Amino acid sequence: MYIGDDALERFIKEDIPYIDLTTLVLNIAGKKGRIGFECRDEAVICGTEEVLRILGKLNVTPLHHLPSGTRVEPHTVVLAAEGSADNLHMAWKVCQNILEYASGIATRTSRILAQARTANPGIELLSTRKIFPGTKELSIKAVVAGGGTPHRLGLSETILIFEQHWAFLGGFDNLMSRISALKAKNIEKKIIVEVASAAEAIEVCKAGADGVQFDKMPYNELPQAVKILRGINPDLVILAAGGINEENAANYAGTGINAIVTTAVYFGKPVNFGVNIRQSEASSVQP
Repeated sequence: MYIGDDALERFIKEDIPYIDLTTLVLNIAGKKGRIGFECRDEAVICGTEEVLRILGKLNVTPLHHLPSGTRVEPHTVVLAAEGSADNLHMAWKVCQNILEYASGIATRTSRILAQARTANPGIELLSTRKIFPGTKELSIKAVVAGGGTPHRLGLSETILIFEQHWAFLGGFDNLMSRISALKAKNIEKKIIVEVASAAEAIEVCKAGADGVQFDKMPYNELPQAVKILRGINPDLVILAAGGINEENAANYAGTGINAIVTTAVYFGKPVNFGVNIRQSEASSVQP
């Protein structure tokens, strides 16, 4: 995944609007040092590629790094670099924040998917677009690093019809009468309809839609609905969304659906990264 320079420049500028006043006052700018980012948790790391690019912008030289998607044990140094004290301190917090938050999303994605696959090895995890504004690129990268897939990258990508849409069509029945025409007009796209009950899902399936998304359907009610739907159309895409997390992912996955749709990957504790900055033996970058 490519994250543009404009985003990385924005991250740097947010933390360093003008100067690093502390480093300037201490007069340590020319001293040479090393920085290390140690993951203190068991985690799936993410964001090291972006950190490397930020380090490059700040004239810091990488010495070692692990790629996004790597599973690590506690106390693993995932990235180390060297440079002048002023550049190391400018890189410190923005890089730590990227690693901690992106790795948190990747780790939660991995854990929820692992739980789901205890019940259904073929289940997929799809992440919603309920992402805090300004963080989408890193968040999506982190989901992929953790083994998940974006549910919808934006409104331009997929056709997902909600009750809020059919309210403008004269109701659910009028939507059902238009499914065939919608499929014919949008031949390259799947038509997915979100439903709140098994009865609605059956009508959607009979109308010829490509898939249904159950919203907040209790997992104990899903197996029977899935069985009926598969009997009508074995190839129907069946998704479940709403309140799915690490605790109940296996329950939903075991119902026979194709994928769980969740927002839970985005919300939780960041992974704990410790940062070590030390002066090198050489007193300055320039001899």
